[in-house]
Amino acid sequence: MTQASICTIGDEILIGQIVDTNSSMISRALEAIGIKVTRMLSFGDDHDEIISNLTNELEHNQIVITTGGLGPTKDDITKAALAELSCSAYNVVNEVQLRIIHEILGARGLDVLDINEAQAQVPDTCDVIPNRLGTAPIMVFRFPEERFGHPATLYSLPGVPFEAQGAVPDIIEDIRSHTPLTDIFHKCVMVAGMAESALSKLIAPWEDNLPSDMHLAYLPNQLTGVRLRLSIYGGNKEDEEKRIDDQFALLAPILGDKIYSFQDDTLQNAIGSIFRGSGMTLSAAESCTGGMISSLLTSVPGASEYYLGSVTSYAIAVKQHVLDVSPETIGFYGVVSQEVAAAMAEGVRKLTGSTYSVATTGLAGPGGDGRNEVGTVWIGISGPNGTKTVRKVYKNDRTRNIERFTSAALDELRLFVIEDLRKSK
Repeated sequence: MTQASICTIGDEILIGQIVDTNSSMISRALEAIGIKVTRMLSFGDDHDEIISNLTNELEHNQIVITTGGLGPTKDDITKAALAELSCSAYNVVNEVQLRIIHEILGARGLDVLDINEAQAQVPDTCDVIPNRLGTAPIMVFRFPEERFGHPATLYSLPGVPFEAQGAVPDIIEDIRSHTPLTDIFHKCVMVAGMAESALSKLIAPWEDNLPSDMHLAYLPNQLTGVRLRLSIYGGNKEDEEKRIDDQFALLAPILGDKIYSFQDDTLQNAIGSIFRGSGMTLSAAESCTGGMISSLLTSVPGASEYYLGSVTSYAIAVKQHVLDVSPETIGFYGVVSQEVAAAMAEGVRKLTGSTYSVATTGLAGPGGDGRNEVGTVWIGISGPNGTKTVRKVYKNDRTRNIERFTSAALDELRLFVIEDLRKSK
C-alpha cells in the first residue's frame, strides 16, 4: 500500500490568517487512486524546519506533497530548502514556465520583474510540471531507494488554492505513471437516533469479529447521525465490495431501523426515498428549528412531488391563528410541551392537506422558560393513523441544539412513516 503525507508550508497557516483547504482536496484525490494518506501537517517558513520535517515525512512515506512557500518574495523559501534537501548544485530556467509567467503578467498589464522571472528557475534535481494558472512551477523530486530506504517522490505545489487544485490532475497522472497502485475500498452505513458511544457498545461483538484487514471508522455528524465506514486497503475492488456487503448484512439485524441507508446519505434523502412515487405528501410546522427542516427537505431533487410546504410558527400568535393551536392549550401546558407539538403537527397537516406532518417546539437556548430545561424539544408527527409525540433533550449550544432538533425530527418522522407502512401491509 502506497502511503503519502501532505504538508502545508507557511506562517500564515500557523497563525490562522488563512484556512488550509488544499490538504483535504489533495487527500481525496489520492484516496481515489488507492493511496493512503498517513499524515497532514503544517509548518512555518523556516529553512531548517522545512528540511527536517520533509526528511522525516520522506523516510515514512513513498509520496510527499507540499503546498505553499513558492511565491516571488523573500519570505517564500521553500524552493531553496528543497534544493538543499535534494543536493542540487545549481538552478536551471524552465523555459515553459518562464513563457507562462510573461503571458500571465502581460495579460494583467503588469511588468515582468526580475523576481517574477526568478520563479522559473528551479533546482537541477527536479522535474517540472508547468503551472498554467500561476507563476510558480510544480516541482517533482524523485529520490532513489538508498536515500530514505525506499523510492520516494516529493511534489511541491503552489499554495494558492485554485492553482493547487489545477495542479492535482497532473500530479495524479504523474503518480500513476511512476507508482504501483492498489485499491482502497470504502463503504458506509448511515445510522440515526443513537449516540456514538451507545452505538459502539451495541455493535461491539460484530466489530470484534471483523476480518483483520477491515477497518471500521465512526464518523458522527449533527444532521446525518453516525456514518459507519468500513475500509479495505489493497485487493480487488469487486471482491472487497462483496466482503464488506457480507459484513453489513450481519450488522443489519443488530441495528434494524436505526440504519437508514447503506450508502453515504442524509436523512432528508432517506425520507425522499420513502415518499417519492408513493402518492403520500408531507408538511412541517417549525418553531425552535426555524425552517431548517423545510430547508433540508427541499434540498432533495424532486421534493416538490411530495413536500407541500411549512409554517415557521415562531411566535405564539402564529401557532394560534395559523395552526389553530388553542390559547388554552398553550396557557395550561406551555409552548414547549407535548400537547402543543401535537396540535402544531395536526394543524399544519389540516392546513396543507398533507398525508403526514412533522412539528417542533423547544428551547434551543441559552434562555429557558421556567418549565423545561434548555435543550428540550418536543416533536410531533401526525398521519392518517394518529399523532405521536417524542421528547428529546440535548446539552449543546444554540446552533448545535437546533441541528440536533432538526435531525431528531426527521428521524422520528422516518420511523413513524415506516411503521405506518408496515401496519398497512
